[in-house]
Amino acid sequence: MTDTSDTRPADNEARAPRQQSRLLRLMRYLPLVAPVLLWTVPCWVLLYTGQHWPLPVTLIGTALFVLGLVGMPVAMMRGHGRRQQDRAAIVGDTLLGSSWILFTWSVLLGVFLRLALTVADVGEGQGRARVVAWAVLGVAAVLLVWGYAEARRVPRVRRLDVQLPRLGAGLDGLRVALITDTHYGPLDRARWSVRVCETVNALEADLVCHTGDIADGTAERRRAQAAPLRTVRATRARVYVTGNHEYYSEAQGWVDLMNELGWEPLRNRHLLLERGGDTLVVAGVDDVTAESSGLPGHRAHLTGALDGADPDLPVLLLAHQPKFIDRAAAAGVDLQLSGHTHGGQIWPFHHLVRLDQPALAGLTRHGSRTLLYTSRGTGFWGPPFRVFAPSEITLLVLRSPHAPTSS
Repeated sequence: MTDTSDTRPADNEARAPRQQSRLLRLMRYLPLVAPVLLWTVPCWVLLYTGQHWPLPVTLIGTALFVLGLVGMPVAMMRGHGRRQQDRAAIVGDTLLGSSWILFTWSVLLGVFLRLALTVADVGEGQGRARVVAWAVLGVAAVLLVWGYAEARRVPRVRRLDVQLPRLGAGLDGLRVALITDTHYGPLDRARWSVRVCETVNALEADLVCHTGDIADGTAERRRAQAAPLRTVRATRARVYVTGNHEYYSEAQGWVDLMNELGWEPLRNRHLLLERGGDTLVVAGVDDVTAESSGLPGHRAHLTGALDGADPDLPVLLLAHQPKFIDRAAAAGVDLQLSGHTHGGQIWPFHHLVRLDQPALAGLTRHGSRTLLYTSRGTGFWGPPFRVFAPSEITLLVLRSPHAPTSS
């Protein structure tokens, strides 16, 4: 028998960098390849798979897809590049969301509906192709209208009880309201912001948290949309941590504005919330992208956030991205509140989100002690659509196992 134990690790180590470099090279081409796929696949399925539409229909349809293929990247660059033109951003974002929905359902219905019609021996080639085309257009239209309404409405309140074994009886029933990923942006949502704040105030929360991604744009540019956050009420505290989008738009400006609006930025620090003789540590960290931003003093530093806190006290941690949970669990945090994922925002994008994050939405357990609650977000990013991923305002009622039970 030949012993290959000395050579296999070396081969694996050599192979890993090569595979990683190939992946990086492929990722560089993604911005070029993705728009082509998003527009050419629906064009092919709707116009060139046996429908035999009249020539004017085929020509006009093809021209529209070509216009989308060219116009979307141009609008995105003008809207989100150096020029920061809000109207261009609205056009580009809308085209991006529309093309994603058209692409998704062109693939699904183009394969499965066509197969079902063939198996059921319904119609002929041209008839089946036209049924598929009309089905794709119908489903896409319904989802676009519904998704737009879902994105623009004030989120429904999601309520849940969360038991923390180390929570003292005096803190039982503590009400924590969570908003996140408001993403004030090119579409002016000042009135929406007012209604969100009114909904939060109706919850009569003890602690109100915002876990980042307030806006797309600088604090100066989006001030009017963020201003209603000043009206949010909490009996104990209003706290905030940065998200990754703050670091695309002068994060320190957002920290300063939130402080001006009466929110307490928890930048790698904590505060103590006391009630009934018991104490909860409420800590926060900068987003995990903070250090790469180059801003002095900005980084995700959990040790600093918990410095000076009694290790026997329960800890509620605000961290924008769910993937911070590994560090939180290692430090014995009891509950982490996060956002970032948007629940996928437009199905089936959630499959891609899961490649980067350990949780998509809801309450999950990590390790023996730590719970993670991931919000689907209060607003939306980019495309003004939410499909099978509704927004939310969350009310978490913290429960103690030590609280006396009523007989």
